[in-house]
Amino acid sequence: MIVDLPDTTVSKISRALVNVREEGGAVALGRVLTLVILTREGAVEEVIEAANDASREHPMRVIVLMIPDGDDGESRLDAQIRVGGDAGASEVVTLRAFGDAGRSNLESLVTGLLLPDAPVVVWWPNRTPDHISKTSIGRIAQRRITDAATKSDPSAWVAGLGEQYAPGDTDLAWTRLTRWREQLAAILDQPPYEPVVGVRVRGAADSPSTALLAAWLRLTLDVPVDWAYLDAEEWPHGIKSVALVRPSGEVLLERPSPGVAILTQPGQPTHDLAFPRRTLRECLAEELRRLDPDVLYGRVITEGWELLDPPATKETQDA
Repeated sequence: MIVDLPDTTVSKISRALVNVREEGGAVALGRVLTLVILTREGAVEEVIEAANDASREHPMRVIVLMIPDGDDGESRLDAQIRVGGDAGASEVVTLRAFGDAGRSNLESLVTGLLLPDAPVVVWWPNRTPDHISKTSIGRIAQRRITDAATKSDPSAWVAGLGEQYAPGDTDLAWTRLTRWREQLAAILDQPPYEPVVGVRVRGAADSPSTALLAAWLRLTLDVPVDWAYLDAEEWPHGIKSVALVRPSGEVLLERPSPGVAILTQPGQPTHDLAFPRRTLRECLAEELRRLDPDVLYGRVITEGWELLDPPATKETQDA
């Protein structure tokens, strides 16, 4: 069910939500959190689809807030409510704020729509302010999610994450590393149990996860990490390879093509692994599983990043 509410107010939207639930038989008793999404026009359906998919694991109320670019028109708030089959296992409230309504305190547009006594998660899928924890909406959230991969300069964005970090912050570039971190941890849990004396990480130039993986390995293993971005012609997207250097030889986990990885270890047969890139829905659902601060992420972007050497240049890679 979809209900359009043009030129409305927050109180009218709240009453409409009650009426829609009563008329449609939908209830909010099973909602476990409120997800607030601040996005731009043109990316709305993609983020709503990801939230709807994630809501099947985490029933929630989704509030999508959009402020049109360069809007100097009359102050107005338009809204749309989606429940039932149009909203997965969630309730979706879409807000479009025009004029002064979008320039005033954004917190006032969502506080009247939050589920009572439920955690609040804020997600900036593309348009992200500096110091998100200090924004009016960021201050009311237990978790704050950004996505370095959507930035014009992902590597620069990742480099600055530690400077503005506050407990509760996270970035989907970190979430996309889960499969890599699990596989590398599994390798180290198996014989020959030799120490790692060096690490090499390679990834695409548009992959902020490459830097975070290098920082995690530097922090966790306390060994030198040689890492670099590859040209798009050499590798188009995501992480390409990780090599763990041991006295007996090199353990290499490498993608020959997107979606597949090959594990090569000294004295053992090679293993082909399914290694698809994680979808937006998978990353969002994982982040919503924990509402406490991700302490390891905080250490990686602060302590790990400070220990990490700058990325290797093409000249040093060829040397």
